[in-house]
Amino acid sequence: MVIGDGGEQLGVMTKRDAQAMADERQLDLVLVAPNAKPPVAKFMDYNKFKYDQQKKLREAKKKQKIVSLKEIRLSPKIDTHDFETKLRNGRKFLENGDKLKISIRFRGREMAHTNLGRTVMLDFSKRCEDLADIESYPKQEGRTMIMTLTPKKDK
Repeated sequence: MVIGDGGEQLGVMTKRDAQAMADERQLDLVLVAPNAKPPVAKFMDYNKFKYDQQKKLREAKKKQKIVSLKEIRLSPKIDTHDFETKLRNGRKFLENGDKLKISIRFRGREMAHTNLGRTVMLDFSKRCEDLADIESYPKQEGRTMIMTLTPKKDK
C-alpha cells in the first residue's frame, strides 16, 4: 500500500514501482507500518521524518515526572520536637511529589526494643496519611528498620 506525499492513497503496487515513483518525485520511500497487511509505505523526506520522530521523543521525555527518593532517619527514642521537625521536612518532600524512605538504626541494646521503632514509624505514617500512602510497611533488615511512603495520586 503506497501513500503519496500529500496523504492520498495511491493503491497497492510492487516495491520496484513504488521506488521508481519516489525517485521521480525526488522523495524517499519510507516504510511506515511494516507489520500491516499489506505493508504501508509513504513518499516523504526521510530526514524530516527522522527529525519529527526525535522531536516527539523529546516532548514525551519532557512530560515525564522524575520521582526521587528522599530519606529521613529517625531514632527509636526521638524527642517530640525533633520528631515534629523531621515530620515537617517529610511532609514537604511528599508535597513535592518525592517518595519518602524512613529509616531507624538500632544501636547497642536498642535491638531489644524494636517495637518502639515500629511505633515511631507508624506514628509518622499516620501523621502523613493525608499526603501519602504506605508503599512498604516497617521491616527489619539487620540493625535497620525501613518503611517507604509514596505521595497520593491527584484525582
